[in-house]
Amino acid sequence: MTLEEKFALCRSVAEECIQDEDLRRLLEKKPNPIAYDGFEPSGRMHIAQGVLKALNVNKLTKCGVTFRFWVADWFAQLNNKMGGDLKKIQTVGNYMVEIWKAVGMDMDRVEFLHASEEINKRPDEYWTLVMDIARRNNLKRIVRCSQIMGRAEGDDLSAAQIFYPCMQCADIFFLKASGAEAQCRADICQLGMDQRKVNVLAREYADDARPKRMKPVILSHPMMPGLLQGQEKMSKSDPNSAIFMEDSEAEVRTKIKKAYCPPGEVEGNPCLSYIQHIVLPWAKQLAVARAEKNGGNIIYTNFEELAADYASGALHPSDLKPALASSINDILQAGGRGGGGLRLRWAAPVRDHFESNAEAKALLKAVKSYKTTR
Repeated sequence: MTLEEKFALCRSVAEECIQDEDLRRLLEKKPNPIAYDGFEPSGRMHIAQGVLKALNVNKLTKCGVTFRFWVADWFAQLNNKMGGDLKKIQTVGNYMVEIWKAVGMDMDRVEFLHASEEINKRPDEYWTLVMDIARRNNLKRIVRCSQIMGRAEGDDLSAAQIFYPCMQCADIFFLKASGAEAQCRADICQLGMDQRKVNVLAREYADDARPKRMKPVILSHPMMPGLLQGQEKMSKSDPNSAIFMEDSEAEVRTKIKKAYCPPGEVEGNPCLSYIQHIVLPWAKQLAVARAEKNGGNIIYTNFEELAADYASGALHPSDLKPALASSINDILQAGGRGGGGLRLRWAAPVRDHFESNAEAKALLKAVKSYKTTR
């Protein structure tokens, strides 16, 4: 791939890049950059975290990037996920890795680092870094980062939750893989827009640190809205707000049928967001079956054309919703097929994997039995 092809593919994952020129320079100078993402094991995985994340990872690994996932078990405990039960949190983490294996994430260039294990290997280095970040920022600046935990600035935060942003910022500079002699820091932070504030904090800290550190490039992917009216993002604690990766065909159809999808409205329409960010990047098309009197069958291959038809009324929710439900079911049953040429060779259908693989089935049963806490 040429430099411009790599830049375009990496840039395509992000709603916002800080900064474009830094990304281009990184790809020019370093053939195998390190990308970071951290995730709280906090419950069942919805389709954005499963499919959208896998697509984004595979786009970057196609450009030579190595992904290091920070399995943030201690962070989930700090944030009181799974009631603060670390064993349950770690079980959820293993379940999430199984999802990504099944959906076809490029595991050849992905490493999973468990926070509790990695921090305990080099505690002096880690906590010195956390303390340095903390002393270079005031409390107000850290509280502004509370969005990364799914909290608002006005929430009554525990003392543990004040640690969280400083620790997440430290993670970006603390990613040395087990047994590796390579660099510790991330070159790229590839997380959602909801994590933007702490990623910017990391860039600011890189300038403030003594000696200065290299600033990571921030590639922030868009956040998928919840399926119901007024939900800016999916909620794992509300099963009707999201499609989960092991939902049955009937559950998918029911959730899409109930989804907010006002005729003629493109902005703030979760059904169109699913099509734009998941269906079209994966399948490269959306096939809509319609009666002849409504314009007949049509296949959309780009979002702009679909959005224009929807805004004009040429495409109605009653025709769009069944097509969307069918496409999502195809994705969840497709496994290693599809994915816009970014899928890998060994993936299995997600539903089948959690039915036929004994370990995966046990993980799912355990996760479903846990109470999801905010």
